[in-house]
Amino acid sequence: MTPSKPASDLQFSHIGLYVTDLPRMARFYKQALRFTQTDAGDLGSVQLVFLSRDPGEHHQLVLATGRPADMAFNVVNQISFRVPDLAALRRFHDRLLAEGASDMHPVTHGNAVSVYCRDPEGNRLELFMDTPWYCDQPLREPIDLRQTDEVILAQAEAIARRFPKFMSRAQWQAEVARRMQEDQDA
Repeated sequence: MTPSKPASDLQFSHIGLYVTDLPRMARFYKQALRFTQTDAGDLGSVQLVFLSRDPGEHHQLVLATGRPADMAFNVVNQISFRVPDLAALRRFHDRLLAEGASDMHPVTHGNAVSVYCRDPEGNRLELFMDTPWYCDQPLREPIDLRQTDEVILAQAEAIARRFPKFMSRAQWQAEVARRMQEDQDA
């Protein structure tokens, strides 16, 4: 049974990043993650590139010039992208490596299998595939993407089952939907 989604008048749409090298960053996202450039132009002194993978969204990512080259701290913790399966995760892992992504870490969170890396300007990316389970978070343990799908999923489930709140994703979604409805009614 799939839980009903609470009606929402607020949905996340896109994120914008300041960059130092606009052509390099646009090329990375277009080649490594297969974004399509939907527009580009100047807004005053700022140059913008709009990127999307969804024809229903003009842009999911906008890159803007103006990031200081000597910025000491990046306030963006990570940008996360969902993939449908381990085959897609492996494909993107290989593309990211080919396009110069750094700091590559394949991991499981029990409730997901992820690849973390850094884009050319050091922004952390996560590509992940949901598993059918929920377990307490945060959790992060390394995995080997060279293993078979069956071995990886068995490892993720075994890790998830170690935690007291282990349950199916469907059970967890139903519980969260109930809590969200309570929050909306409050």
